[in-house]
Amino acid sequence: MRSLRALKTVMHNTYIETMKRLSFSFVLVAALAVPAGAEEPEDNGSSLMERGAEMFLEGLLREIEPTLDDLQGMAEGIEPALREFVQEMGPAFADLLGRIDNLSNYHPPEMLPNGDIILRRKTPLEIVPDDGEEIEI
Repeated sequence: MRSLRALKTVMHNTYIETMKRLSFSFVLVAALAVPAGAEEPEDNGSSLMERGAEMFLEGLLREIEPTLDDLQGMAEGIEPALREFVQEMGPAFADLLGRIDNLSNYHPPEMLPNGDIILRRKTPLEIVPDDGEEIEI
């Protein structure tokens, strides 16, 4: 169980760092992808702005390529652990889903101070019957 928590922590931290790097790059790409309509095309058919955007995007791709390679390597390294997790927990998870009827019959999950997570079932008075009418939001 301890190895599963360590694996989850490593995956989460690596994912967060990778997403920080990539999100900044994607925001810049999206901002610069707006076409510049008032520019005159050069002899080769593309404007200076278009060529500059192409060069910028090529530079970004070169910058994020090592990060993507690291992400692929991490995924390949985690794959055996994920397969083992699915083999061990898959049947238990299916059994749990078989025991839970309708998720709207339960309160949101609560975490106790000791780390346990509980799902409290709503009382019959708390369950709102679905009369099939649409509600206006």
